[in-house]
Amino acid sequence: MKEARVLLGVVAAPHGVRGLVRIRSFTEDPMAIASYGELSDEAGKTRYRVEALSTVKGAVLARIEGVADRTAAEALRGLRLYVERSALPETGEREWYEADLIGLAAVGKDGRDWGKVIAFHDFGAGSVMEVSGGAMLPFTDAVVPEIDVPGGKVVVDPPAGLLAGGAAKEEES
Repeated sequence: MKEARVLLGVVAAPHGVRGLVRIRSFTEDPMAIASYGELSDEAGKTRYRVEALSTVKGAVLARIEGVADRTAAEALRGLRLYVERSALPETGEREWYEADLIGLAAVGKDGRDWGKVIAFHDFGAGSVMEVSGGAMLPFTDAVVPEIDVPGGKVVVDPPAGLLAGGAAKEEES
């Protein structure tokens, strides 16, 4: 079985003419993106050595080994940078990596099968969990009150009106 990889950041844009890039980092400390060793592309085939230099405009200003000019940096725009899950520290209580949740069953508090967790997105207003049943659920403690990685499930409790057709539970008066 192929080991899970975790998305650490995305190359946002080139910076200047000497091959520097701005990376949108998803690590708790944005500068830590360079502390996990070689990163890889989405396919896991190409490796990148990243040197974080500073933060600028909400991103990490970085040098990627072998990228020496703006043209080469521009070619990396949109590159998603991953690390093997085993390179990351263990999680604490009530902590997890999104990669650990992909594939878990999404079960309603009422027992309803919502499908499986297939992705997480952040469109700017907070994290959203996508499940195979077609739902996009806010990834909050209220909507996802229980996460049981060893048990292979997340419990969901969407508020009334969240889904079309009244699929979510109705609020009690």
